[in-house]
Amino acid sequence: MHCLIELPENDIDYATRIRLIKIGFSKAIPKTERRSTVRIKRGERGIWQRRYWEHLIPDEADFQVHLDYIHYNPVKHGWVKRVKDWPYSTFHRWVERGVYPLDWAGIDGDLYDFE
Repeated sequence: MHCLIELPENDIDYATRIRLIKIGFSKAIPKTERRSTVRIKRGERGIWQRRYWEHLIPDEADFQVHLDYIHYNPVKHGWVKRVKDWPYSTFHRWVERGVYPLDWAGIDGDLYDFE
């Protein structure tokens, strides 16, 4: 899961937000994934990484780079051939707002190699 989250003013508790998102989602789907013995013992689902990456967006340019990365990611991983084909993305809302054209394809190269 990739997301951009804006917390309320004077709130920097990203860890709690991410934990609550993971808990809520995990409770909403059946436990059908494979889990290691360690995950079973700890009561953890096998659908999440244990860690997350937090980055404070300093300006509009950085926001756009990260938004592009999130929208291009399903193409990067071969799940779809075009950004517009990923039905779970907020990309379609950003197209409606006029931020992206429907045929936007992202940029190849190092720009999307954050990992």
